[in-house]
Amino acid sequence: MTVPIPTQPAVTGLADPDWTVAPGLTPYPFALAEMELRASAIRDDGAAERIWLIEHPPLYTAGTSAVESDLRNPRFPVFAAGRGGKYTYHGPGQRVGYVQLDLARRGRDIRAYVHALEAWVIATLADFGVTAFAVPERIGIWTRLANGEEAKIGAIGVRVRRWVTMHGFSVNIDPDLSHFGGIVPCGIADHGVTSLAALGCPASMADIDEALQKRLGILMNSLVHR
Repeated sequence: MTVPIPTQPAVTGLADPDWTVAPGLTPYPFALAEMELRASAIRDDGAAERIWLIEHPPLYTAGTSAVESDLRNPRFPVFAAGRGGKYTYHGPGQRVGYVQLDLARRGRDIRAYVHALEAWVIATLADFGVTAFAVPERIGIWTRLANGEEAKIGAIGVRVRRWVTMHGFSVNIDPDLSHFGGIVPCGIADHGVTSLAALGCPASMADIDEALQKRLGILMNSLVHR
């Protein structure tokens, strides 16, 4: 389903990306192939940029820096993702956002893009009363538990090919957190994972999608128009 984005006009002068929400659970190999096709279409044919929101069945993905020792108990399929980073988990109850933008027209600054992704997700979580933050030495989106410990509530992982972005972010809404036990998430063993549900926030997938749309300008207006 593709819908118009009811948000503030982009100050960049570029059109907003397509906003697409996939129904059901999307197989990971299909998602990878579809991202590659769309990236080529954006670069070669002038296709619209896209924000693609999906859920996956339970699976693990391995980034380009993944190490075998971080794969503790692979009870779900493991896929090579081609993105940066190490191992991560995707599954039902987790919103995955695949963001496909043309950075050749938006500043050619990958670091700025990653920071903009982080800011977008952090602002979205704030709408649900969750104080989240980025940690420079630990990739991802973090929050504090009631005991003061830091836990990961979202992941960031990107790939850029010919200046078109692929992959993006994930937010734990209400996944089975025990599924993360099969890996060392993102190679960080000293901190756990959490979710909106575990924090006592009863947000639905549709609630998160609506908040992401509302806050999209934080991402788009952080990127310089060229």
